[in-house]
Parts: sequence; C-alpha cells; structure tokens
Amino acid sequence: MSTFIDIHVLQTVPSSNMNRDDTGRPKTAIFGGVPRARVSSQAWKRATRNDFGCYLSPDERGVRTRRIIEELVERIRKLDDSLTQAGAIAHAKGVMTAAGVKFKAARTKKDATASPFDLSEYLLFVSNQQLDRLARLAVDAGDDGVDKAAAKTAIDSDHGIEVALFGRMVADDTSLNVDASVQVAHAISTHVVEPEYDYYTAVDDKTSKDDEDAGAGMIGVIEFNSSTLYRYATIDLTQLMENLGDAQVAGRAVEAFARSFVVSLPTGKQNSFAHSTLPDAIVAQVRDRRPVNLVGAFELPIRPDDTAAISTLSARALARRAGEVEQLAGTPVAGFVVAGTTDAGDALTGVGEPVDLETLGARLRDHAVEALGGSS
Repeated sequence: MSTFIDIHVLQTVPSSNMNRDDTGRPKTAIFGGVPRARVSSQAWKRATRNDFGCYLSPDERGVRTRRIIEELVERIRKLDDSLTQAGAIAHAKGVMTAAGVKFKAARTKKDATASPFDLSEYLLFVSNQQLDRLARLAVDAGDDGVDKAAAKTAIDSDHGIEVALFGRMVADDTSLNVDASVQVAHAISTHVVEPEYDYYTAVDDKTSKDDEDAGAGMIGVIEFNSSTLYRYATIDLTQLMENLGDAQVAGRAVEAFARSFVVSLPTGKQNSFAHSTLPDAIVAQVRDRRPVNLVGAFELPIRPDDTAAISTLSARALARRAGEVEQLAGTPVAGFVVAGTTDAGDALTGVGEPVDLETLGARLRDHAVEALGGSS
C-alpha cells in the first residue's frame, strides 16, 4: 500500500503579478463559476527548487538545461587537464550520444561568434552525481568511445533528490524518463478576484519643466491582483523510494521538499510589488490510501465580512472540508498544523498536531522513513 504526504497551504499575497501569462497579465482560473487568481504549479516548483540550496548538498541537487555539453566539459577538463576544449567537447558529446541524447548546433545572433557547444534538442534534468559519473566515463573511454549500456546506466541511476522528486521526461527516448514522486497543484485564490491596473510613469532625471520633452520618460500599465491562495502538493513515498532506493535519503527529500515548498515564493515582478509573505497556515497529512486535494473547501468562494480576515475564513473552510473528507478517505495516519497567524491556527484546531515549521519537516521525514521500512 502506498503512503502519501499531502501539504496544504493558505497564503495571503498583497498586490502582485508573480506569475503572468503571454500578455503580461497575472494568470487566472475559473473555479466554482467565478474568476480566481492562479499561480501555476510550474512556477511554484521552480521556486521550490531554488530554495533547495538551504537544505540539500550540491551532490543531491541537479541541473535542468539544454547546455549539458558545457556542464560536462567543465567536469571532464577537471578530471583530465591535458584535454583541449575541443577534445573535451568531443568526449562530452560522445558520452551523451551513447546515452541516447540528441543534439543540434546552438543558434547565434547575427554577427555573433558561433558557440562551440551544441545544445540538446530538449531540456534535460540531470543530477550532479550523474554528470560526474558521465564525465568519468568519458575520460576513461578516451577516444575509444563510451559503451552505450554504461552511459545509459550512468544517466539512469543515482538520480539525486531533485530528479527523484520532480521527475524527468524525454519524449525521444522514454528509457530516460523518471516518474515524478511529487505532484503540485496550481494555486488558486479562495475568493473571487478582479484585475486591477497600475498606471505608472518613469521620470527622466535629465529633463526639466522648460524642456520641449518635459514630462514622463515612459508610461506603462501593469495588471495585478491580491489574494489569499490555497496551495497543495503531495508526495508519493512509494515512487520516491523507487527513484532513490534508500529510505533515509527519501526521508531527507521529504523534509527538504516540505520546508522549501512552504516558504518559497515565485519572484515575478517582485521589484515592483515586494510581495514576499509567509503562509497564514499549513496543514500536512500522512495518508495510506490516496492523496486528497482539499480545494473543494473553496468551490463556494470565501466572501469578506467584518467578523474575520479572509485568511481566517479560509482556514475555517479548510478545517470543515478536512473533516468532511474523512467520511470518504478515512482518518489520516497523522496530521500537523503550523499556524502562521493565531486566528488561522485557532480555526484549524483539531485538524492536526500543532507544530512549528522545523518540527513539521522532521516529523514528516520520520514518518516517511518509517513507512519505507527504514529506522528513523
């Protein structure tokens, strides 16, 4: 039986445009028949990965890039400093081609010098351990060429925590795919959101009111909104264990993801809005059958009133929904609540054990290790 760790977050964000669409507008969604603010799962996964440096060593992390040749050349020349750049490039391309990766020449702008480094035809998510192993294979093989089976093994084992969590997809060669153990929902506002617009001007410091071109140096408009967001992610411990093969490492992955997901924030337009906030409330639940997204708590949008903040009203709705789903999904194996505000914490009384964020990470780690047969 699989074990899942569900993480639910309520977070109030002020005027912001942290995740915009192709027209520059904040992303939105229709839910419950009304417009909501939305932040894509991709944006929050990126923010989470960027925060991993606080909890994971470089060996446990990875890189997602089309510039995989450049990454390998640096490692190859550290292993064999007698190699020229051209020789290291040939070795790097040889080992990646043996692994099944396809390349094409990098595009260059007009009049720019052509890059000597080819680009992979798609983004590759590779752990630093895998890159080190591929570089060693390339150096050891020299001009004889790398064995294809060895190259495949090097890129398809020791995935590292980041790849094990978020997975890897290579459409041209499914043997390189790694199933993600984490699912992240698009965050949506718990209430109706209407767009607002900031009409702004930028003043030219070198003009005066007597100049012919006196006035604004530029004029622009930025669309923004503010909201209390419901965020959700779940970790499939069985898949995580399959990807990592070690219960203790899987436990560390759970702790790192939980802490980074909770505190991370997409940075779009942050210099214009300074929207850095922390969650109002966090609920984490360990389940032994299937994950449960509690977004149904907000199908009927929260409406502001004079009795409580929207974040508090949202916490009450979340607590009510958490109790309702127990009739269908059963009682969670364990539940924890981190209160970012006193009122939200009071609203979630009984949903889980009150803890702080550091303790939450440690408790989820221990539950993961125990569920996977390790000793916490």
